[in-house]
Amino acid sequence: MPLSLAATLAATLWILAGPHLTNRAQTVFAQSFETAKYGNDFLSVGSGARALGMGGAHAAIASDATAAYWNPAGLAQLSSTDLAYMHSERFSGIVQYDYAAIAYPIRGTGSVVALSLFRQSVDDIANTLNAWDRERNLPRLRASDYIEFFSVSDLAILLSYASTLGNGVRWGVNTKIVNHRLGPFAQGWGYSLDAGLQADLGDARLAVHLMDLTTMLKFWSVDEAAFGDFEAIYDEAIPSGQNERVLPVLKLGAGYLFRFDELLLTTAADLDLRFENRQAYHLSLGAVSFEPHLGAELAYRGRLMVRAGATNITTNPDGSLFVSPTLGAGMQIQRLSIDYGFANFAGASAVLGQTHRISLRIQL
Repeated sequence: MPLSLAATLAATLWILAGPHLTNRAQTVFAQSFETAKYGNDFLSVGSGARALGMGGAHAAIASDATAAYWNPAGLAQLSSTDLAYMHSERFSGIVQYDYAAIAYPIRGTGSVVALSLFRQSVDDIANTLNAWDRERNLPRLRASDYIEFFSVSDLAILLSYASTLGNGVRWGVNTKIVNHRLGPFAQGWGYSLDAGLQADLGDARLAVHLMDLTTMLKFWSVDEAAFGDFEAIYDEAIPSGQNERVLPVLKLGAGYLFRFDELLLTTAADLDLRFENRQAYHLSLGAVSFEPHLGAELAYRGRLMVRAGATNITTNPDGSLFVSPTLGAGMQIQRLSIDYGFANFAGASAVLGQTHRISLRIQL
């Protein structure tokens, strides 16, 4: 019964939200909205170091505050208030990423509400527009006095609700708001909805998560005054804001728990289906690309955990397979959980550095 119900609801979500809502957005906004490839890619960092250590395979097994991102249905497993925080640095510290969340079960209802915040930024970018002397066609004297610095940031807010359907089936939804800010020059706002399901079949776990099911719409605005003499100096037009739409992503997940006395082995696999013509992925069919994630966690008495996984599975130009391995570890001390995750997304021979994540979770 749970599998049949989950499959029925998953199919209903896709039939209603996928083609219908996407086509509606394309039809209504075809004149003013452009499909953005990688439009929400900053959110691919995700939430929680546990998930990174498991290769991002988390849709079927997420069960704490971080579930709002991986699959909001997982929030329904919480029985007490849950707090989560994560900090991550990429490309040798150039890109800063912070995440925080709180999930609160509503007593007597079996429902959970949650608030999640994501922020990614690159700071101290030099703005040299005012350091150029247009009359002399040379840098100004003491040009450094005219250089200002700005930040580029991406912000996302998730408002979540999750509940149970019985028979081991859970559902959840997100309202998602996104803001992009390019220093003083431009900013964009976007909104959409996510919906997900989880089903328990003994020690097996199944999940489906439809991200941006309504098709995210983004509205951009440009502050032309911030560009100063840009047009006169470079003889180029000031960029104009282009409204965008971000197509849905369908995430399918599965997991299985193996129990060995004091040890618990959790295995998980996710498959992301994207409709943005990402043909760089080694599995693709027309405009649809397939992004697999694999992971495993071995826990001792629920207190000490080691993790491993694989993500970013693509093909190189020569046809060889590229896989980014991930590693992680965790420790739970009463109501406090500390997790660490590591990945080398840039490749073993690259000089862009590795990805390290540390996250904290507190159960109140």
